[in-house]
Amino acid sequence: MTQTLAFVFPGQGSQAVGMLAGLAEQHSLIGDTFVEAADALGYDLWQLCLNGPEAELNRTDRTQPAILAASIALWRLWLAHSDARPAYVAGHSLGEYSALVAAGVIGFADALRLVERRGQLMQQAVAEGEGGMAAILGLADEQIIQLCSEAAQGEVVSAVNFNAPGQVVIAGQAAAVQRATEACKNAGAKRAIALPVSVPSHCALMRPAAEQLAQDFSQLSWQQPDITLVQNVTARPAADLDALRQQLVEQLYSPVRWVESIEYIAGQGVTDLVECGPGKVLSGLNKRCAKGVATHNLDTADGFAAAAARFAQGV
Repeated sequence: MTQTLAFVFPGQGSQAVGMLAGLAEQHSLIGDTFVEAADALGYDLWQLCLNGPEAELNRTDRTQPAILAASIALWRLWLAHSDARPAYVAGHSLGEYSALVAAGVIGFADALRLVERRGQLMQQAVAEGEGGMAAILGLADEQIIQLCSEAAQGEVVSAVNFNAPGQVVIAGQAAAVQRATEACKNAGAKRAIALPVSVPSHCALMRPAAEQLAQDFSQLSWQQPDITLVQNVTARPAADLDALRQQLVEQLYSPVRWVESIEYIAGQGVTDLVECGPGKVLSGLNKRCAKGVATHNLDTADGFAAAAARFAQGV
């Protein structure tokens, strides 16, 4: 393992129609991974990723398997073309399930079915239109937490994603999110933007979904991670498998502590973070979370080749 190397896996919002198409033309391993996904899910996920329609790809129960499959396709491609192995893995929200597969905790097919189920449960927990999320830029974390508390007025709204210094996402019931968003604007936020999502992730409204998901966990075979896995809920590795599973349950209704996760990884001596999945969302955040840590992307032929060449040099 390369002690200075960590892989991070993106969550919802990184999907796009046509993702990985260029790499798939060069590497049959991408398509082969999606054939496995189709066998596990019972529909052609690759055609959906390649051709859309976008509205269907953006459905939570389609998005989650699509991003996981794309991320694991890139992980397998890396394993096939590079001898460098990360000492740490982490994933943002849904991405934590990609990290579980990469670390050998659960199998690929099980993970696909699990995140499809996760998406369905999340959608069922809150009727469409009743929940909301918003990104708040330019306020301190503590200030946003306090403003959410004041805006709740008996409803649910809380800070749920600590993505980067000065960038926090809030979620909850639609009216409460609107009140908190206005309060943040009045408090001097640089921007407070409603997000186009159908599910208010990582807030207390997701507890019923988490309870159902815990039952699904009990049906799966779990293994100790063979790569150190830093989890969202604690921004630390779990002490054992029971703690790992419990944190996955809590993850659905708890904040994603991404800033602390990246700070912890950097504090272990990691100098290079590879985003293993579609898009470049995490790379933009990671640069702000840990100054001086180099970021790399694998989702294009050029990006993959550049990262592989860098680590072929033993960096």
